[in-house]
Amino acid sequence: MSNISYAPTDGLSYDPTEDKYWNKEGLNKEIERTFEICHGCRMCFKYCDSFPSLFKFIDDRHDGNVAKITSAETEQVMDECFQCKLCEVQCPYTERDNHEFKLDFPKLVHRYKAVRHKEKGATLRDKVLGDPDKAGKMARVLPVILANTANRNKIHRYFFEKVVGVHRDKLLPDFAGETFEKWATKNDKIKDEGEVVLFQTCYVQNNEPQIGKDTVEVLERNQVKVACSKGLECCGMPSWEHGDIESLRKHAKNNIEKLLPFVEKGAKVLAINPTCAMMLRREYPSLVELKDRANAEKLAAATMDPSEYLWSIRNEERFNTEVKSTPSDKISYHAPCHLRAQAVGFKGRDLLRKVLKTVPTTTMECCGHDGTYAMTVEGFEPSQRIGKKAFDGMKQEKEAEVWATDCPLAAIQFQQHAGVKPMHPMTILAKAYRGDDFKKD
Repeated sequence: MSNISYAPTDGLSYDPTEDKYWNKEGLNKEIERTFEICHGCRMCFKYCDSFPSLFKFIDDRHDGNVAKITSAETEQVMDECFQCKLCEVQCPYTERDNHEFKLDFPKLVHRYKAVRHKEKGATLRDKVLGDPDKAGKMARVLPVILANTANRNKIHRYFFEKVVGVHRDKLLPDFAGETFEKWATKNDKIKDEGEVVLFQTCYVQNNEPQIGKDTVEVLERNQVKVACSKGLECCGMPSWEHGDIESLRKHAKNNIEKLLPFVEKGAKVLAINPTCAMMLRREYPSLVELKDRANAEKLAAATMDPSEYLWSIRNEERFNTEVKSTPSDKISYHAPCHLRAQAVGFKGRDLLRKVLKTVPTTTMECCGHDGTYAMTVEGFEPSQRIGKKAFDGMKQEKEAEVWATDCPLAAIQFQQHAGVKPMHPMTILAKAYRGDDFKKD
């Protein structure tokens, strides 16, 4: 058995504009090198199933020889990664930390799936789950009550599982009859400039506009001049999950063009969902076409989480701590994986502590939803197992009147598997400013 060097091979590339990114031989060299490093380290055994599967193949089937890993085994390892990014956060060998190994397991998985997508194209499920905006538009062609009823109908869900591959028991979010953009237009929130511009995300746009409304209200109660924009699209993560670089770039180009005029006037871009903030801040600059990268860098530098922005003005006179109601002094807060990946802290939790004078307990385990992974036939049950520590962690604070998380999809995962739907920190703050009764939730 020959030794596999930990040093980067001539096939190293995380940039889809490079020709070697698409070279399968070079990709395989990097897969083998990465597997060898992970085999020797094993720090990430506790995250997704990719690493336990990899280590089992190496130990139980191949007597420690990474070079014997088969293409089918490699595909399983890659498909079990759901891009939570926690392995990259914890890894001591990353490109982000300027380590000589230049390791980035999630980006390697994306490269693998991009090459596969280029060779084989998208499945029906990839097309359905990869375009949330299209799904929202289709739902509103009919009265949304019909689409929402169908999503709860066992017969419909059985056939939807068989045809598309979405698990029949997965709790799916309802579609909203009125999009966030339509509400913003009716309420004169569409503006050409502001101190901040909201990137409401496709989820808030199509499924829970109230989170966007609450975010606007909280910002305005803190005298922040808020602008909303027409024509924003999905950040592109659902399509990029499956390696569809063309769809990602289409969405990214549109969003950059819509948001850049605000940025050039000095506005910050506030992305409500941590996944979308991560995409704008960390992924766009290295994934868009070369001609768009300078603008993507400008957008990335201006992107923040709404709570992160509010926290930045906490010492200004306009910062508002005058609330009319509060939950109990106990709140269970879940820290989303993609917020952790951005390394900006948990400002939603910190705001709740500062404004509401509460003592949130923090759960930092992955909830297991992870984009569209929990929706799939093969991902639904593992997502429950992976998320169990998060469910148990949130339940430990038995006196907590309110659960909180910055991620709306994580909220659905907790609703289904832990029996409580957490609220977004912006929603909690909006209710407190309004004087709403938390006991009714």
